[in-house]
Amino acid sequence: MTRPLIITDCDEVLLHMVVPFRQWLGENHNVHFDMRERGFGGALRHKDSGQPLERALVWELLIGFFDTEMHRQTPIAGAVEAMRRLSGIADIVVLTNITERHHRQREEQLATHGLPFTVYWNQGGKGQPLAAIVAERRPSVALFIDDLAEHHGSVADHAPGVWRLHMVGEPEIAGTIAAAPRAHARIDDWAAAEAWIAARLAEGPAPETLPTTQGASA
Repeated sequence: MTRPLIITDCDEVLLHMVVPFRQWLGENHNVHFDMRERGFGGALRHKDSGQPLERALVWELLIGFFDTEMHRQTPIAGAVEAMRRLSGIADIVVLTNITERHHRQREEQLATHGLPFTVYWNQGGKGQPLAAIVAERRPSVALFIDDLAEHHGSVADHAPGVWRLHMVGEPEIAGTIAAAPRAHARIDDWAAAEAWIAARLAEGPAPETLPTTQGASA
């Protein structure tokens, strides 16, 4: 058994993403990004016509942002300080849905902000890669943080003994996103999240089933 382990997402948990992405789209690609829309398919529209962007173009723009614009991303309020303190009681790694070609850039980006963590890149559900990380590191207790409900469901399926914190650190969209039903808690503020994380790490592994009355809130 090793130290406790925190496995965290990056975008909208540690660093802002949708706001700098929106700014870049408007400034350089004549694209309007309405973050209140559900899914990128409808959220990105040509300013001239109002028509949704083609799926291939959406992917191309996302790749382009990570190719050249990661410097636009800034830390979520309180994230850096909380992670530095939590690193005193747990190992921390980042599991982020990016492409392999951006893996090194992401590690360098986080290190620039004082977060020199190992980064695992992934595409798709995070349950299986997270389970592999836990199996390799054998922590005494593990905790997962992510802004997307589907990843909490995936982790619940593949690593049910891992604590799951749903966090949407971007204030512009947090209020529009429902709490993940398969997370143990929903907390969007790092001050409250840090206390919850520390308590769960001290408590030991998560129960493998959620209480029927569990509420995804702090």
